[in-house]
Amino acid sequence: MTVIPIDRAALPEPEPGSGPGTGPDSMNSVLGKVRPILEAFTVDDDSLSLADLVRRTGVAKATVHRLCQELVVWGLLERAGCNYRLGLRLFEIGQRVHRQRILREVAQPYMEDLLLATRETIHFAIHDGIDVVYLEKILPHRGLSEESRVAGRLPLYCTATGKAILAFSPASLFGEVVRSGLKPFTRHTITSPGRLRGQLERIREQGLATEAEEVRLGYMSMAVPVFGRQDAPAGALSITAPTYRVDGALHAGALRTAGLGISRALRSAL
Repeated sequence: MTVIPIDRAALPEPEPGSGPGTGPDSMNSVLGKVRPILEAFTVDDDSLSLADLVRRTGVAKATVHRLCQELVVWGLLERAGCNYRLGLRLFEIGQRVHRQRILREVAQPYMEDLLLATRETIHFAIHDGIDVVYLEKILPHRGLSEESRVAGRLPLYCTATGKAILAFSPASLFGEVVRSGLKPFTRHTITSPGRLRGQLERIREQGLATEAEEVRLGYMSMAVPVFGRQDAPAGALSITAPTYRVDGALHAGALRTAGLGISRALRSAL
């Protein structure tokens, strides 16, 4: 099970003697404790106990218990026996995020066409900070079911979608990625800033990004950037398949066609 580390220094401290509802500083401190409670749940967690939440957040047990009760009332958490799980209300609110909803709606028909043409796993991703976040994923029966999932995250530097986005983003993002560290997922993960920079230059020339077994051994991905208004990168579209099944010419051609279609549709939709 993956535990997401929380930066304690980034959490606001309560004012002495303050309590819930007593002023702006108090509200900030409450929100500062609610956030790590919600973020304590990873994609692998169905539910967490109160002890799990206390351990992962570093917040006092009594405070976590009180806030969890309020979050249950609001629908942001649900009770699962003696444990807690994320509530349906979070899903409802997430579906209202306008930009991401439009991106998914525009991309989905082209992703379905790409699935029919290649019979491989198709992803559409955007970047958030130094990660890619998968907005949509469709796969055939034989497709890739692990490593990536809708709303899941992976680093920009070792994914095809991430490289496609990084290549057409400001240089400051590359610097941020390098400063955060290029950690290996497999023995094939590129961890040299110089090699990564050279790869991004080729991606800008060719308009096509690839990663070979950098995230998972035996699998390869190809991706193209997708652009919105003013040719700003809006995301990336990719095909992922076992390395032995990748057809470079067929997959690259189908991918470029779908990517251009999404870019044209986005320019009028966003």
